[in-house]
Parts: sequence; C-alpha cells; structure tokens
Amino acid sequence: MLSSERRVAVADLEKGMYVCRLDRPWEGTPFLLQGLHVETDEDVALLSHWCAHVYVDVAQGAAPSGPALQTLARTPAGGAPARGRRYDDAEISSLQGAAAYPEQAAFESELPEAQAAHAQVSAFADRMLDDMREGRPVAIEDVRTAVEPMVRSLVRNADAFLWLDALRVRGDYEYRHALSCSALAVAFGRHVGLPQDLLVDMASGALLLDVGKLRIDPGLLTDRDEYSAQARIQMQAHVAHGLDIVDAGGLVPAHVRAMIGTHHERIDGTGYPHRLEGDAIPLLGRVAAVIDAYDAMTSERPHRRAVAPHVALQTLYRERDRQFAAEVVEQFMQCMGVYPNGALVELDTGEVAIVTAQNAARRLQPRVMVLTGPDKRPLAEFHSLDLMVRAHGDDPVRIIGALAPGAYGLDPVELFL
Repeated sequence: MLSSERRVAVADLEKGMYVCRLDRPWEGTPFLLQGLHVETDEDVALLSHWCAHVYVDVAQGAAPSGPALQTLARTPAGGAPARGRRYDDAEISSLQGAAAYPEQAAFESELPEAQAAHAQVSAFADRMLDDMREGRPVAIEDVRTAVEPMVRSLVRNADAFLWLDALRVRGDYEYRHALSCSALAVAFGRHVGLPQDLLVDMASGALLLDVGKLRIDPGLLTDRDEYSAQARIQMQAHVAHGLDIVDAGGLVPAHVRAMIGTHHERIDGTGYPHRLEGDAIPLLGRVAAVIDAYDAMTSERPHRRAVAPHVALQTLYRERDRQFAAEVVEQFMQCMGVYPNGALVELDTGEVAIVTAQNAARRLQPRVMVLTGPDKRPLAEFHSLDLMVRAHGDDPVRIIGALAPGAYGLDPVELFL
C-alpha cells in the first residue's frame, strides 16, 4: 500500500520534503526503517552519500516540481463518501493520500478525549461479545457508531489513543485483541491518507476479525499446548463462524466482509481458509493480516509470551513477500515507528523509559516517559522527555536499544493505572 510518491534526484531535494523511500533498501543505511523529513543541508548531504534518487511523499511534505511517479486519485468533488458505501480494491488503492491528517490536538490535550473514546468502544465491545455469545445478532451499523469516537480521536492525534491502548488492563485476550486491532487499523489508514469514512469501516472490520472464536471450544482458546491437527482445523473454522455471525447482523459491506474473511490468508498461499495467494487476497485482508499478527505477537497469550514491539516489527519485515504483503509491512513500520508507543527503551544515560508518542520527522527520536534512574530503580516521579528536542540541546539523549516486556521488573500497566 503506497502513499502519493514522486521520484526525485537527491540533488533536487528541498527542505520540507518527506523522503518515504530510497533507491535501495533502508537496511544498511543510517535511516533504517524510517522516513526522513529534509530539514538541513546535512540531511541532503547524507542522503547523497547513499542514494542517487529517492521518493518523496507529497502528502507528508513539500511537493517537488515535475511529473509524479505515482499520483493517486483524490476524493471526487462533492465531499466525503456517503456513510457505509462500498469500496472495491481499485478504489481503495486510488484513495490513498486522498485525506491529509495534520495533528489537530496536542498529545496532552487529546488524552481525556482519547480516554473517553477508549472507554466507550471498550464498553461496546464487551456488550457486543456478550450478545454474540448469547446468539443475539449485532448490526454492523451499531459497530460503526461505536467506533466513530475512537476514529475521531485517532484522527486528531493518533499517539494519545495508542498510548492508552498500550496500557490496556490484562484480561480476556480476544476482547483486548479486538480493541487493539481496531485502533491499529485506523492508525494505519490515517497514515496512508484514506478518507475518514473508510477508516470507520476498517475499524469496524478489525473489531470483528475474531468474533468467530466465540463458537470455538473455550478450552482451545486457553490451551497452553501446541495444537493437534484436529484442534487446528477447529481453530481455523473461526473465520467461517465469524462471517456467519456478522452476516446474521444484516448486510455487511463487501470490503468489510472480505477483511474479516481473509485476515488469515498469506501471500505465499499458506494461509487459510482458501489458501489465496498474492493479490488474490483483498487489500483490506492484506492489511488486517499484518495488524492481527503484530498485535498477537505483542500480547500475552495462553500458549505464547508477548514479544517486544520492535521484535514483532522485525518478524513482519522478515516475512514480507512470504506471509505478508511487503508494501503493507513497510507502511505499517513507518506508521508505528522504530520504537512503537508502549515500547520500553534504554537511554544512553542508563535510564529506562517508555515511548509515549512519535516524532514523524525523526522516528528514532520519539517522546518518552522516563521511568528509572541510571541504576534502573523506578523514580518516585516520572518525567517526559522529547528526544527530538533534546537532540538539539547541549546535553543530547538518545535511545541505545529496545527492551523486552517486563525488563527490570517494570510493568507499565501497574505503573500508570
């Protein structure tokens, strides 16, 4: 899934442009897995050392003169799409970059709104799952209505809602997984510039990805052992069960239904239920596969411990063009940042911090909350630090590495809630 891009010779770069791709892999360069806002002549000089040309995203920075390498269609005159309309793959692809989402609210000011939205969608998800367990249908329009406050909060400032979601209280995995996938789908759609009406559809579909597990033997969901062949067949049936459940709630837009029905398909044809390959998998199914896998890897499950966000991103990157669509993985990594919100990191001061918000212009320099002193003992009072701002001061601080969940006995849920 690509943004609106133009190919530019490095010598023609101008300040204010956003470099989203190089003419070579990010690996092996100083810009590993991150975009770059060109701000100084030094940025251009460093790029020229590694590249002859680059690709700039005109949705995130200044546009160069000259023909576009990829020019994506914008929303037609007349405003946003009608509520609940249907989209096919070609239209979804063409709508990337159709909407710009500049930050409308500061992280701190958005937190109360994000908290209210998180509480609302959490309460709905709880009721929804209870209703479905009892065999009561839930209308897709009710799902859309419930996720809309979350979408609006993520549009205003994605970091605030994702930060709260990173601190979600432990409980039923399927419930937490549904909420997180829904939020991640919106963050991803926002990142690639899809219109807000489509973000609501993506949030709705992601919330419903695993509802079919309500019809699976509960013992399978809590089993700590590897699945037997028979158990695996039963577990994989949750996709068909999920489609039956959402269909019972009324007419579901085809692109939302496809998202739910194909989120376990894999690019190399090894997925299920239909072993689809490559572009035969609908676009939103390819997106959902990445989101679903990322949140599963970063969550505690009965049969598998959570891994650090950066480890999950590395796994997705290794599996691009095998399990997952490479263009979706690359955009998802840009969306999440090198150190995603909620990641524990160690600073070169010896202190341990948790990432609270991203700096789009400097993905290696997010905002963090410092949790410990250099001795790794928790501080009596935590304090915020903007590493991008600090980098230009007399006493710069940088991240030297990401840490595993629970490193040094630190539990963000216990610390902040």
